[in-house]
Amino acid sequence: MLPDIEIAQQASLRRISELAEDRLGIPEDQLEPYGHYKAKISSPYLASLADKPDGKLILVTAISPTPAGEGKTTTTVGLGDALNRIGKKAVICLREPSLGPVFGMKGGAAGGGYAQVVPMEDINLHFTGDFNAIQLANNLLAAMLDNHIHHGNSLGIDVRRVTWRRVLDMNDRGLRSLVVSLGGQRNGFPREDGFDIVVASEVMAILCLAESLADLKHRLGKVVVAYTCEQRPVHAADLKAHGAMAVLLKDAIKPNLVQTLENNPAIIHGGPFANIAHGCNSVIATRAALKLGEYAITEAGFGADLGAEKFVDIKCRKSGLRPDACVIVATIRALKYHGGVQRAALEQEDLGALDKGFENLARHVRNVRDVFGFPCVVSINHFTHDTPAELKLLEDKCAALGVAVVVARHWADGGAGAEALAKQVVSLAESGSANMKLVYEDDATLTAKIEAVAKRVYGAARVTINSKAQARLDELEREGYGHFPVCIAKTQYSFSSDASLRGAPEGHTLTVRELRLSAGAEFVVVICGDVMTMPGLPKVPAASQIDLDDDGTIVGLF
Repeated sequence: MLPDIEIAQQASLRRISELAEDRLGIPEDQLEPYGHYKAKISSPYLASLADKPDGKLILVTAISPTPAGEGKTTTTVGLGDALNRIGKKAVICLREPSLGPVFGMKGGAAGGGYAQVVPMEDINLHFTGDFNAIQLANNLLAAMLDNHIHHGNSLGIDVRRVTWRRVLDMNDRGLRSLVVSLGGQRNGFPREDGFDIVVASEVMAILCLAESLADLKHRLGKVVVAYTCEQRPVHAADLKAHGAMAVLLKDAIKPNLVQTLENNPAIIHGGPFANIAHGCNSVIATRAALKLGEYAITEAGFGADLGAEKFVDIKCRKSGLRPDACVIVATIRALKYHGGVQRAALEQEDLGALDKGFENLARHVRNVRDVFGFPCVVSINHFTHDTPAELKLLEDKCAALGVAVVVARHWADGGAGAEALAKQVVSLAESGSANMKLVYEDDATLTAKIEAVAKRVYGAARVTINSKAQARLDELEREGYGHFPVCIAKTQYSFSSDASLRGAPEGHTLTVRELRLSAGAEFVVVICGDVMTMPGLPKVPAASQIDLDDDGTIVGLF
C-alpha cells in the first residue's frame, strides 16, 4: 500500500467552507479560513450553539503502546467515517500534532492509511499556528519575569525560586537543564533553568481546559511563576503579563476545522501529551463537536492508565463532560510485546506471548469498565501480519473477560473497515449504561490522590516520594492547592514508572521525584520515574527522512 503521505496527497478535498455549511450548518461568515481546506470556527458562533442538545460522546483510548504507537488516532478517524457511513452524524475531535514527535520517533499524527485527517502535511507542520502562539505566550511570561527582576525586582522575587520555564515545540535534550542570564549584570541574575516541550506547558493545559477567552485570561493570571523571599507566590497577573498572553492566544483558542479522507468533518485543537500533561484536546472543541453532531468521537493520549484517567479526573471533573461509551484500541503486536517478544520479532506468530500479554489489555478493560464506569468495546487495529490463530485467541479471551471485541480494518479500507465497530459503539452509547466515576474525590489529600491512581489504576502496592518532592507536596497543601486533581507524568510504556515492566505488573512501587504546580490549569503535576518534560530525538530521527523533491512536494513525512 502507498505511504500515508501519498494517500493524503491523492485525496480529493472539499473546500472547507462548503463542507462546513453542507455537513454542519456553519455559515461561511462564521469561519476564519486558513487557505482552502482548513479554518477556525468563530467564538460567537460556538456561543450561539449553547442551547442545542448534546450528541453522544465517545472516548477512544488504548492499551499500553509499543514505541511505534497502536493507531488510536487512526481508529478515531476510521470510527468517525464509519459512523457517518451508517447514517450517524459524527464529528471527530483530535489533538494537534507536536513537531517533536513529527521530526522525532513517530512521524505524523493525523491517522494512517485510509483513515486520515487532511490536509495531512499542513496539520503536521505548523497547521494554523496554535502551538507557536502557545510557545510565544509562555516565553513572553518568562521574559517579563526576568525583566522584572532585572529592573529592581519590586515584588521581591527570590531568584532561587523561579519556577516558570521556557518552552520549544521540538525534542531537544540539550535544553533540559541549563544556566541562563550569563554575561554580566546587564543580562540578569544567573540561575539554573531549563526548557520543556510546548505540549508540557501549563499554557497548553490552560488553552485546553478554558471554557472561553475570558476564562483563558483569568486562568493565565493565576499562573504561579516564582516565590518571594517570604515564600509568597508570584502570579502572572502580578507581572501584568496575562493580558498580553491572552492577546497572543486570542486566535489559538478557536478550534480548527478540517476533514477526513472521506470528507467528513474533524475538529483538531490543542495537543498536550498524556505522559507529561493531561493528554486531551480542548474542552471548547469537544463541546463544539457535541453540539454539531449526533456523535462526537474524541481521543485521550497513550494508554487508558494515562489519557483516559486524566480525561476523567481532570477534563471531565472540571468541565462536566461525560462519555457515553469507550473504545479501547489494541493490536496483536503490542500484546505480544507485553508478553515478552522483542520488537524485531513482533510480526511472527506467537500465541504464547499473545496469551501472556493479554493481561495488559485485561487491566485496561477493567479500569475503563469498573474504575471509570464506561461501557467499552475492544477494537483490534488489524495489521497485515496478524494471523487467524492470533485473532481467534484474542477474540476468545475478550469473550471470557466479558467485553465486546471487533476486528477493525479502517487502515486498509477506511470507514468501510470499521462499520462493525461503529454499530457496536452505537449500541453501547444508546444503552445508557455509562456511569462515570472519579478515581478520587476533591477533598482527598494530594498524597491520597496519588496513591489512589497508583493502586487502583496502575496496580502499585506503594508510592515513594523523595524528600524534595515531599517538601513541595507539603508546601502545596499549606498554600491551599490540596483540592486540585493530580496529573501524573510517567512512562507510557508500562503501568509502572519503570518502562521495562511490561504486561500488567502488580505490587510495584510508583516513584515520585518532583511536583509542579499548574495553578492556572488547576492541577498538580506529579513527575514519576525518569520521564522527561523535554524529550530527546532518537538515534535516527524521522527528520532524516523528511524532504522536499524538486517540485516542492513534501516526501518522507510518515
